[in-house]
Formats: sequence, structure tokens, C-alpha cells
Amino acid sequence: MIWLRSLLFVAVFYLWSTVAAIVMTPTLLMPRAACVWTLRMWGTVVTWQLRVICGVRVEVRGRQHLPTGAALIASKHQCMFDVFGAFAFLPDSCFIARDTLTRIPFFGWYLKKTGMIAIDRAGQAKALKAMVAEAQTRLSENRQIVIFPEGTRGEPGVAGEYKPGVAALYRELNTPCIPLALNTGVHWPAHGFLRTPGTIVFEFLEPIPAGLKRAEFMRVLQDRLETASNALLAEGL
Repeated sequence: MIWLRSLLFVAVFYLWSTVAAIVMTPTLLMPRAACVWTLRMWGTVVTWQLRVICGVRVEVRGRQHLPTGAALIASKHQCMFDVFGAFAFLPDSCFIARDTLTRIPFFGWYLKKTGMIAIDRAGQAKALKAMVAEAQTRLSENRQIVIFPEGTRGEPGVAGEYKPGVAALYRELNTPCIPLALNTGVHWPAHGFLRTPGTIVFEFLEPIPAGLKRAEFMRVLQDRLETASNALLAEGL
């Protein structure tokens, strides 16, 4: 039964995404706020589809730490829903994304229009410098900058290699960093189409204050993210 519901969800998800992308194309000619609204609406509907079709609910914890204005968020990354879901509850998110995503028709256009930060992973120091400069601009626009420290999707319960980009943003933006733990990969795996019933949890943790040395910051960030994310797995939600 799970595979049948999952197959139905995948079909509905892609149909909805295609229709929404085409119907809302005029917003690409409007002010950025219109496209931000479109992405939030799209993410909200996807979240509803997950609950109704697959029995996967979404819970946001630590709302006292959920930013409403300018902020730096460092999130675990286990599947695509880490982005789609966040569109629904962050007021004006700005994700650090691979530049290849901007080449995807419609999706890439919306990423560009909403001012997401696209980076060339092969660019090394030059790309890092450009990312920081764009992040400073987005922060001044009162947005929530979201970065995945591990750089790519990982399996639940497995700690990936934390890349230097998050440390560079933390240092140069001189702002607290809010860790975001999650368990999305249990219910929406990085590979495959099965959507397992249960509860997806996004948990905002206590902000790490600005000003820590790089090594200490990276240690604290990884410890908090891995500990909290593993705790969510242990709950068996």
C-alpha cells in the first residue's frame, strides 16, 4: 500500500509542480515578493499533499528560534523536501544552491528571480568570496540565508563532511548561526520514490552566538546538528 500511495504522490507532485510553474510564470515579471509568495504557496501545497496522500505530517519545533528577519541558518540535508518544506515556514528564505540548478527550466528561473545564491563548486576561493558577498547583500535585505554545511544530501544518521562555506559565512556576516536539525530522509529518501508515513520534524536549535573561533564554531555546529538530528531518529517518528 505504501508503494501505491508513494507512486500517486510522485505523480501528483510533478503534475502540481508543472502546472504551478506554468500558471505562475507571470510572477517572473513582477516584483520579487510575488515569486517568493509563489514558492511559499508551492511548498505549502506539497506539504499538504504529503499529509493527505502519504500520511506524512510536518512539524516545526523550536519556533522560539525560528527567525522572522535577517538570519544565518545551517541545516542538515537529507532530501529535496529540506528546501520545499522550508519555503512554507520561512518568511523570505535564501538558499545557497549549486549553480547547475539555475539551468533547470522554470525552477531555475524562480531561483534567479527570488535571489537565491548560486555557487560554482569548482570555483573554490573565488566562488567562496562571491558567495559571501551575495550573502551580505541578502542579509541586508532582511532575509534568512540557509546553507547546508555538508554540501550535499546524506543518509539519516550519517554525518557528512562539513565544508568551509558555513564557517566563512559565519565569520564574514558576523551574525549568530541557527542550526536546523531534521529527519526528512526517513520519510522522503534521497533516492527512490517511497514516502514512509510518520512525522517529518524541522527543529530550530538555540543560536550559536557570533564571534567564536572557526574551529570551535565548526565543532559546536556539528555536535548540535548531529546530536539533535540523531535524537529525532531515535524517536522513531
